[in-house]
Amino acid sequence: MNQAEQTLISLLLPDGILDYFELTKVEKEQKELKIYLEEKNIAPSGYLKEDLESKGFFPEVSIQDFPIRGQKVALRIKRRRWTVKKTNAIISRDWDLIRKGARMTTEFGLFLKGIFG
Repeated sequence: MNQAEQTLISLLLPDGILDYFELTKVEKEQKELKIYLEEKNIAPSGYLKEDLESKGFFPEVSIQDFPIRGQKVALRIKRRRWTVKKTNAIISRDWDLIRKGARMTTEFGLFLKGIFG
């Protein structure tokens, strides 16, 4: 994706979402735009990527976002899960902690916290 496309997409999506999610697909069906996002394979805080094994995704969640040019917008979000190699524990990113960091706005953290709890 070139810089112009990246900038345009980042303006249409919640602030900071492209830091943690990859745009995988966009579908337009009648009056609805579906935007598919998958969480990037970036190790959660407190873990090294070498200590984890990606175990796919939690079930996809669909949420409504602000309309774009009269089109309803549904964000179809897939969060990643990992297994800690030493303990076999399943973990996922703690969105409450991320919100406090410098790389994400409080608005985006609350947005994700509202979706995933």
